[in-house]
Amino acid sequence: MMEPFRTLEAVAAPIATANVDTDQIIPARFLWRKRSDGWGDLLFHDLRFSDDGSPKPDFVLNQPAFRDARILVAERNFGCGSSREAAVWALYDYGIRAVIAPSFGDIFFNSSFQNGLLPVVLPAERVAALRTMLKQTPGTRLSVDLAAQTVSGPHGRDSFTIAPFRKECLLAGTDDITYTLAHRDAIVAFEQAYAATLPWL
Repeated sequence: MMEPFRTLEAVAAPIATANVDTDQIIPARFLWRKRSDGWGDLLFHDLRFSDDGSPKPDFVLNQPAFRDARILVAERNFGCGSSREAAVWALYDYGIRAVIAPSFGDIFFNSSFQNGLLPVVLPAERVAALRTMLKQTPGTRLSVDLAAQTVSGPHGRDSFTIAPFRKECLLAGTDDITYTLAHRDAIVAFEQAYAATLPWL
């Protein structure tokens, strides 16, 4: 069972590049790794580290003010590219619990909800204003309230939409499979009644 998401108040880091794909988030050569091994140290590996393993000082998460960020404020089409769930694992294991962007890659967007990561879609101009604020005032904290469906901070407050079922699962810290298994007794009862009604099936 994943950690419930309710209210998150944390440092936010700006990612100003559009079309950040899943291979940038987690390079394909690391996909042999088990889920239980942890993926946070591999997040944005080739963007964060030089060939000798030293941190690249220009990358945002290597800058002191943003090292403890738990929120990313990204550009459009974040998480596009191949359908690798490990991209979400790497973000989650690093400590990122919410990504705010104008749009997301479809598969990444859906995988996020299954793994406790909240993707927040806001208008492009509002996201751009947030990134500008974060660059001008590094270390700024934002608050993401899932129940109220708001993002707030020094910039003010923005509201976002989310499908009710996805919201319910994130608040409870459950994915589709766990949610379904919670109704096991009702499923078994239905199957038994259905078999008794249609024994030839």
